[in-house]
Amino acid sequence: MVDRQIIIPDAMRSIIERRGYAPAVRVDRLVFCAGQIGRTADLEVIEDPEEQFIACWRNLEEVLAAAGCSFNDVVEMTSYHVRMSEHMDLFRTVKNRMFPRGTCAWTRVGVSELSDHRLLAEVKVVAVVPEAAA
Repeated sequence: MVDRQIIIPDAMRSIIERRGYAPAVRVDRLVFCAGQIGRTADLEVIEDPEEQFIACWRNLEEVLAAAGCSFNDVVEMTSYHVRMSEHMDLFRTVKNRMFPRGTCAWTRVGVSELSDHRLLAEVKVVAVVPEAAA
């Protein structure tokens, strides 16, 4: 049996009730974060692309913090993009402001749609809990 801990930041408790999934799961020192999107605490999609991308990174940061991690602990990232060629420059600009460059493996995937037609990107990561926090 796998020993796992469900990670739910206080501000994201409604995700389990309304959407039925955990924001992250910790197994040993690995943290598997569900895809984070640009939405408010009330689960409302942010329509402005730049603000949506900023909220996506902030939501991811909040999930990681609840697991005892930071962006510096991320070892793998996958991002999913609707209309990737149209928004990638802005997404990358926001990412480079908020997330340390060149510190993890990153795969970008173009998709036809995400869980809401207004969403432009979703980011999921795997992180390693630092020894001091383990």
